[in-house]
Formats: sequence, C-alpha cells, structure tokens
Amino acid sequence: MSKGKNKTTKRITKRQLAERVMGLFEGHPKENFELKAIFRLLNLDTHPAKMLCMDVLEALLQDDIIAEKPRYTYRLKQQSQTLEGTFCRKANGKNTFTPDGGGRPILVAERNSLHAMDGDRVQVTMMARRKNHVREGMVTEILKRADRKYVGRLEAHRDLAFLITEDRTLANDIIIPRQHLHGARNGDKVVVRIAEWPVHAKNPIGRVVDVLGEAGDNTTEMHAILAEYGLPYRYPQQVEEAANRIPAEIPEEEIRRREDMRQVMTFTIDPRDAKDFDDAISIRKVGVSMWEVGVHIADVSHYVQEGSIIDREAQRRGTSIYLVDRTVPMLPERLCNNICSLRPDEDKLTYSVIFLMNERAEVKDWHLAKTVTRSNRRFIYEEVQQVLEAHGEASPEDYQNPGDHMAPECPDYEPAEHFADELITLNRMARQLRQRRFQEGAVDFDRQETRFEIDPQGRPLNVYFKVAKDANKLVEEFMLLANRTVAESIGKQGKSSRQTVNGKPVSGKSPKVFVYRIHEQPDENKLMNLSEFVLKFGLKLKPTGSNKTVSQNINRMLHDVKGRREQNLVEMVTLKAMMKAKYSTQNIGHYGLAFDYYTHFTSPIRRYPDLMVHRLLFRYAEGGRSVMKGKYEELCEHASQMEQTAVQAERASIKYKEVEFMQERIGQEFQGTISGVTEYGLFVEIDENKCEGLVPLRDLDDDYYELDEKNYCLWGRRHHRRYSLGDQVRIRIASANLERKQLNFTLVK
Repeated sequence: MSKGKNKTTKRITKRQLAERVMGLFEGHPKENFELKAIFRLLNLDTHPAKMLCMDVLEALLQDDIIAEKPRYTYRLKQQSQTLEGTFCRKANGKNTFTPDGGGRPILVAERNSLHAMDGDRVQVTMMARRKNHVREGMVTEILKRADRKYVGRLEAHRDLAFLITEDRTLANDIIIPRQHLHGARNGDKVVVRIAEWPVHAKNPIGRVVDVLGEAGDNTTEMHAILAEYGLPYRYPQQVEEAANRIPAEIPEEEIRRREDMRQVMTFTIDPRDAKDFDDAISIRKVGVSMWEVGVHIADVSHYVQEGSIIDREAQRRGTSIYLVDRTVPMLPERLCNNICSLRPDEDKLTYSVIFLMNERAEVKDWHLAKTVTRSNRRFIYEEVQQVLEAHGEASPEDYQNPGDHMAPECPDYEPAEHFADELITLNRMARQLRQRRFQEGAVDFDRQETRFEIDPQGRPLNVYFKVAKDANKLVEEFMLLANRTVAESIGKQGKSSRQTVNGKPVSGKSPKVFVYRIHEQPDENKLMNLSEFVLKFGLKLKPTGSNKTVSQNINRMLHDVKGRREQNLVEMVTLKAMMKAKYSTQNIGHYGLAFDYYTHFTSPIRRYPDLMVHRLLFRYAEGGRSVMKGKYEELCEHASQMEQTAVQAERASIKYKEVEFMQERIGQEFQGTISGVTEYGLFVEIDENKCEGLVPLRDLDDDYYELDEKNYCLWGRRHHRRYSLGDQVRIRIASANLERKQLNFTLVK
C-alpha cells in the first residue's frame, strides 16, 4: 500500500495538488498548519511531491490567499478589501504595504500612496486584480505618521533650501523654507523632519531639527551615519546628571552582603582601546588537579535601578554602538568607563558565576553569587597571546599568523610573564571546552575583521585585519560557559537550580520567564543553494541530515577553504545562509553554538538584555515570582531590532572609511575578487585590503550582459563571456563618492 501511495503522489499534477491544499485550508479556516503537517495530512511522501507542494504554497502566498506566520506555518487568510498596516516607501515608486495580520507585502504604486512615508501606519483598500499582475492596494487614510527623520546635505538658495539626501526611500528632495533652517548654512549636514506633503505637490516640505556640522568633517559624518539609522549621537543632559549623582564609593554594609573575592587572582583581557571592562576572570587552585574559575561581570543592576531615567535611556538604546573611530555607549560614561568598569586595583561590585573545574575542563560544581572583586591586572589580547606563544601553548595556526599591531606592555603593570601559569591553565581549559563544543555540532566561524588605523582627525591611514587567536578564544569560551550555565539554571524543567545568592540555595520545578539568546537552524533551501555554490570551487557540502551532522559538514567545508583566495567569499556566503541570532523569551536553543540553552549575561555595560538577565536571575534567586512574558518579549524584540540597526550603522562607518581611504588611490590598479553579482553590475573586493566597489553594468560595453541568478553570474549574449562570483579580476579605481559611501571600479582588460 505504501508503494502505491508513493506512485500516486508522484503522478499528481500541480493543479490537482493546489485543489487538495485549498481543500485542507478551507476545511479548517481558523487552523495553523506547519509545513510538515501539510505533507503528512496530504500523504506527500516523496521529495518531488513536497517540492511541488512548496511551489503551490508559494503561489498561494503571492496571491494573498494564505498567510505565513511564523516561518513555515500557514493559515487561510480572511479576505477583506480594507486593511490596516505599515507602509514601506521605496525610491523606485514600487512601495509596499504589510498588513497587521502578516502575510506578503502588497504593492502600492506611487500614484496610489497618498504621499505616505516610510513606516507610516496606513489604511489600504485592495484594488481589483489585473490579469497577470500582482495584487495592488491604494492608501485611503494615513492613520499615524512615523517619527521619521532624514539626513543629508543642505543646498541653500536665496528664497528656499533643499535637503540632498541619499536615503533610498525618498525619490524627491525635501524643500525647506528659510524660516525653518534652524541656523543651518549651505553645505551643512542636517537632520530634517517632514512637516507636510500636499497631495498635489511633487516635493515634501520639511524643517531642520538639528545641524550636525560641515559636510566632510569626520565627527559630522559619523553623527550623520548614526542619525541616518535613527541612533543617538549625544547623551541627554538629564541622564548624565543622574549618573553624576551616583556615588562611586562602595558602602561597607554592601561588601558584607556579598561574597568577598578580592584576594583571588583576577584579571581582565580586552582590546587595547577598550575602556569599559565588563568581565574579568579569576583562578585559584583548590585541590589536586582542581581549580576554581570565576567569571565576574560588572553588577550594573546595582547602580541602574529598573524604571529610572538611566534605565529608560539604556533600554531605548539597547546596545552600545562601535563605529570605526568611536564608541557610542549604552550607559553614561561615568558608569560604563568608571563606576561599573572592572578597572585594575579598584574594588568593584560584580555578579559572578564561579566554577569548580578539573584539568579536563569538566565542571564539577558551580554557584552564582553577588560578589566584590578586585582586578590585579589589565591585559590586552596581544600580551596574553605573546605569553602563550612564548611557552609553546598557542595553536599551530596562531604561529603562522603574525600578531596584528603588537603593543608594548604597559609599564604601570606587573610583567605579563608573571601570570604565565594562570594564563596557560585557562588556555588549556578553554581549548578543551572549544573542542567539545565543535564535537557537539557548533559552527566554526572565525572571520577576519577589517580595522583601520586612524589619525587624530579621523582619517584612515592604514587597513589591517583582526584575527581571533587563542587569547581571544580563551575569554570567549569562559563567557560562553557562563552564559550557557545561567540559562540552563532557569530553563531546564524539572531540574533543581544549583545557584545560590549569599549562600542561599534556590530550586525550581518549572522554568520561569527568562531572556534567551536563540538561533534558528538554517533554511534548507539556502543550504541547498550554498551546496551548489561552493561546488564551483571544488568544495563539498552535504546540506541534509541532523543539525549536528550539517554543522559538522559546514565546519569541514570552512576548514577546506582556509588559505584559498576564495576563503573570504565562501565564508561570507555561508554566513548569509545562516539565520540571525536574536533575543526571545521562547527558547528554541542556539544552532550556531549547539547549545540547548543560551543567554547573554556577560556584558551588561554594553547590552541591555544582559542587564535584564541579571535582574531576573537575582529576582528568582530571592524567590520572586515569574515576570510577565508579554512585556519581556516586547523588550527582547526591541533589543534584537536595535542590535541589527547598530550593526548596519557600524558597517556604514566601515564603508565610509573604505571610500575615504581609497580616495587617494583613484587611478591605481588592484587585484580583486568578484564578491557580488547584480542586475546593475559587479561588486569586486580588493584582495589586499578588502575594500569593495562596483563595476557598473554600463561599463561592461563589450557585450549585452544578462544576470543568471541561479549561477551567480553575468553572461554575454554574443561572446558568452561570464563574470561569476569568486572570479579573479583586475580593476582600476574610477571614483570615490563619500556621500554615497560608494567606490566605482573599471575592469582592466
């Protein structure tokens, strides 16, 4: 019977299957169906039948007949001619509208937009569908304007001014009457808010709300990048004043309430330019082959009370932002660089995970405690790496990669060599933790990071690459261990939490609401595409199997490409095939780390979710009730969004410095690798400095080229010349546009 059913499944046509799928949805109009459940209910056992079903579902989504939320979960959409939702403006006039209930975005042509702005809440009426066209909507009412600001260069004339902006959501310049210039002058970078957009007017009318400074000035341009993404570029005065009122001295009664670890060898390990030291590691021998290792985290929650003005500002920001030449902190400087920072030779309040471990890095016991600590030494990564390499304790690949910009030891500190025993012991443990993590299925992403040497005026002098070596991995592994351990203490059902605060044990039978760091497994289709892509480089990737098997296959492929010219490209494409990690109260585990439970506990100075985690841990340790899940899920969503926005701003600052760095090299030739293929040209990454630019399609004038999306290439109709992702090419720097953050190249033929 099974064989017969398979034969029937293979013979089914797309039309027949579409009827069966619609019958399923219409028979259960209020039910949600997961993809696997649809396969099972329709007896789709073969791979071709499942692929055909996915095509049918895709068509139904395009036709707005069904909705998908969450991913790969479908339901029949309740049709209505009038919908409410969010408007997304695009410079090409092909605006979209996303209904509140979810589903695919609906096209809204510019003529039907009612001049709605990006992010506005609008009411849309669905239009009659034209044959062979996608569904379209018409904005009939703007329910709520988004508080959207635009950043650009002011072009002022006698009677009025224009904002020249590179914002791609706006096709027309913004007109600014002279009475609304706010003191801005011609050529200034400014922030503008649209005041009105008359129905029959081509251009919106705005007013200047902030003057950033003269275009081209480094600070002005960095502030402009932050403003473009809606990120803060200065601290509110009242928040700074509130921070200045917090006393730096630790009362004796507070010390008596805590576990005193000031006599234990403790140190921080950070980048050379770090100022906010939010984590430290302690180590002492407590028996034969047994060690006590403490991971000590700045106790920000002691100083920042929930609901205070400082807390509200930190919650709004969500994270510190790291641009090329500056840090925009989440907390006021008095807190992040002074009171909370675990600076050497100062007593500090900390929240600590203290492990009892053997030399095989196995955790025999642990406890969580509010502590007071005192760092004995501040290390930079290069110092620790130098000690490990000098004693033959570094990984073989570390000896092959020269250290980047080694800085001399600070003369104010005891020589790093005096701490060699402790550093070597921790490194051996970290290496074993790392090895076990990869055996369990963690994905090994050790990508190079582009860094710039900057002069006092902010100009880039040189490009170098930051490589994570054993010193970095030592810190990373113990932070991962602490994050994983505290997440398990709350999340594991039916297990007694072994944490204690001030010596009081805490236990629980069911998990309470908590903030997790989650990472979904990769999309199967993306892995299939990745497998096809790497095949052209002679690399093999089997995209199917258990999570552990797939991640091990990915690691094997990433290992095989190391040292080859296409390494950076393959790593980049592989990273894009992964899902983005985010925060949630709904734990699904962390695929990339191969952890069933994971959170962020170790950086409360620069990440708001870590501060939330500290508060929840202490609340539950004191016997507090579970918090409201809905409230914390909203906080998680906001933190995830702010994290992604900060990453975009950081990348924009890197791109700006790349263009600024290459400005002086116009006309020079470089060897490069094609890193992107689009309908408007080729993106090429220069091999020696990783700066990326565009070869416009209009400059490929030796043929008529078409885009082959499946094979990641442009191909010529007449001469059949192909430009494929990963190809080596020689380019010449043609132009560098700082306002657009864009490099243009020409191919050297």
